Amino acid sequence: MLMERGEQSGACGARARLNFPGAAGWAAARCVLNGRLMRFLTVCAGVFVFMGGARAMVAAEAAAPIQVKVVVLAMFEVGADTGDVPGEFQLWAEREKLETVYPLPAAHHDVRATADGSVIATVTGMGTARAAASVMALGLDPRFDLSKAYWVVAGIAGVDPADASIGSAVWAEWIIDGDLAHEIDAREMPKDWKTGYLPLRRSKPYQLPVDRSEGAGYRLNAGLVDWAYRLSKDTPLMDTEGMAKRRALYTGFPNAQKPPVVMKGDNLAAMTYWHGKILNQWANDWVKYYSDGKGEYVTTAMEDTGTLQSLTWLAKAGKVDIDRVLVLRTASNFDMQWPGGDAAESLSGEKLEKGYSAYIPALDAAHKVGSKVVHELVRGWAKYETEIPGK
Repeated sequence: MLMERGEQSGACGARARLNFPGAAGWAAARCVLNGRLMRFLTVCAGVFVFMGGARAMVAAEAAAPIQVKVVVLAMFEVGADTGDVPGEFQLWAEREKLETVYPLPAAHHDVRATADGSVIATVTGMGTARAAASVMALGLDPRFDLSKAYWVVAGIAGVDPADASIGSAVWAEWIIDGDLAHEIDAREMPKDWKTGYLPLRRSKPYQLPVDRSEGAGYRLNAGLVDWAYRLSKDTPLMDTEGMAKRRALYTGFPNAQKPPVVMKGDNLAAMTYWHGKILNQWANDWVKYYSDGKGEYVTTAMEDTGTLQSLTWLAKAGKVDIDRVLVLRTASNFDMQWPGGDAAESLSGEKLEKGYSAYIPALDAAHKVGSKVVHELVRGWAKYETEIPGK
């Protein structure tokens, strides 16, 4: 038999329907009332839960994302963020008082920020893959509004002795990828080829037309790059006796023998840590090819095309402005041996045994030069929020 709405099933409901007088009737009535009370309390509990959830949602919506003015990206840190042997991040964390920490478990490193959140910084991890993943995680984090933020990549690099000395700071306009390629071992390549390393989807070295569709090359906002260079070009850079001894070996390379300078020059990003005179020539040719002859290879690093790939897609999603990106690389070492030297010996001395000949000066230059731009952007935010400098 179907029950009427509001009645309970089972023995209690049966007694209620029979409407017995006396004690049995009162018991049945209490049973019905208890059932109805429980249903009422259940409904009330649901309402309270809903109201509590609604209040939480309103509170979350009320907590507006942090309006970030500048994002600083370093690529590696040696140990702790502060107080020990520095990597690329430590001088930024200490000197800029980045004391507020936002966990970022989907990326390589947490985010550190100034007290007001106007400047944030993180470590991407080494290599294009880690850089791309970390930048994407940061760019999609709802705690930060990065739609008008400027991005300053600041890290160390190898430098072409034909262009500059160790300790120099170099603002890049072209960021070229050195990994996307076909390769034939040089011992098996045709005799008329300069290299067995071929552009992706091409059948011989440097075959035209150039195809950058897979992220093989990026060109930054030239006006912004020039503005950053002019703002920082007179920054005094650290020089040491050890650096002077190292650059003195590079006879026939007048730019290598000069003290460090701030300059403009383009960057080759590759996951492989390469070294030597022959690969230096490849790097120059590769950058020329992928920049339509407009770029000038000066520094070699590992991450920047991964960073630029993620920023490009984040810009498509309206999360960032790709015209507000800067890449600063500072020279910790030469990318090839000195005249008469041996490439393996040079690589071992720079990377594997004694360490980079200008490691600390390069870290110092990355902060000193990069922070000039960061401070100016924050100071002049009333203007730079809507007007990109250099345009």
